[in-house]
Amino acid sequence: MRLDNETARKIIQEYGSPVYVYSESVLKDRCRDLLSAFEGRVKPSYSVKANSNLTILRIVKEEGLGADAMSPGEIFLLERAGFSSSEIFYIGNNVSCEEMRYAIDRDILVSVDSLAQLEQYGRINPGGRVAVRFNPGIGAGHCDKVVTAGHHTKFGVEPKFCPQVRELLGRYGLRLAGINQHIGSLFLEAAPYVEAAKALLDMIAEEFPGLEFIDFGGGFGVPYKPSERRLDLKGLAAELFCVMDGFLERYDNKHVRFKCEPGRYIAAECGTLLGTVHSVKENYGSVYVGTDIGFNVLIRPMLYDAYHDIKVLREPGARTDADSIVTVTGNICESGDILAEDRYIGPVGVGDIVAVSNAGAYGYSMASNYNCRLRPAEVMLFDDGKIGRIRKADEFESLIANF
Repeated sequence: MRLDNETARKIIQEYGSPVYVYSESVLKDRCRDLLSAFEGRVKPSYSVKANSNLTILRIVKEEGLGADAMSPGEIFLLERAGFSSSEIFYIGNNVSCEEMRYAIDRDILVSVDSLAQLEQYGRINPGGRVAVRFNPGIGAGHCDKVVTAGHHTKFGVEPKFCPQVRELLGRYGLRLAGINQHIGSLFLEAAPYVEAAKALLDMIAEEFPGLEFIDFGGGFGVPYKPSERRLDLKGLAAELFCVMDGFLERYDNKHVRFKCEPGRYIAAECGTLLGTVHSVKENYGSVYVGTDIGFNVLIRPMLYDAYHDIKVLREPGARTDADSIVTVTGNICESGDILAEDRYIGPVGVGDIVAVSNAGAYGYSMASNYNCRLRPAEVMLFDDGKIGRIRKADEFESLIANF
């Protein structure tokens, strides 16, 4: 999503700086991309951790997607957004008995990702339906910190423990409703996803006859850099369908359902983060552009060394303080508070607006009050042309709300 100078300034004047801005049309387009590519054969469920704003959740539901939750808080928000229990899949990781009961009491299907968690589930809900997250050993992602399968990650049950899974299912009279996996986040080629799906089917699904569903996970990437090509969703789907067809020829339940759980693909491109330049200076040969977008507002560049495209929105005739390679920084008291390092963003001066692209996923959802900074507002550009606030900015009183 691209914002023009006039619209960006209007939004900042009304809602403050920094501010998250989302496009309803782009959000809907990405939901429809997935539904179209998978042709009803693979059901997308939105991974709420990417962006849990209630307005976004309601739009996603209206578009026909299910939802994956990773915490009771996400379940709570999904219920507020109108999702029914049958539309929510709770994928826990190292959760307490209380968290597990929160989902069970709402008749929400729970996925466990260890033998210990499966046993805990059995003690809490003997005779119940459960899913198990497996790790077939294939991972992918833009950073080691977001690779969620393979040989060096905390997630999932290794295939060699299938006999122990069966034993626990039998001990507590549990029905294995489905199996799931997740290889990682932000891949732009189909190969690792299709390979992992084949491994899940060949190594694990065939060990458990009668499954109701198989969830291949999410992680579909979007291009963050201008040089990156879009993920070919239709091509990925075609390859995946071939793998599914081969599996169905030999599997006992010909009506088993297939699922995926995209988060970033749905939310990332609909969001732009606007901020303001408050300082331009030179330190020992380096030029620093200081903005109000600290890592409390967008932590991905600091946490993952992630790239976000940055555009400068200028008033005609505005003063230019730098027109060179710069490092764009925030206002947090840490040297790592950097949005972009050694990058040319064009002429820039104090008072200019900077627009950070692809900020809709893992932006606000990872924001914090570090340095006692206030989290920004979120606004939506609706299809009817109106601009509306969908979350208020923090106030100073927000900092003491729980004392």
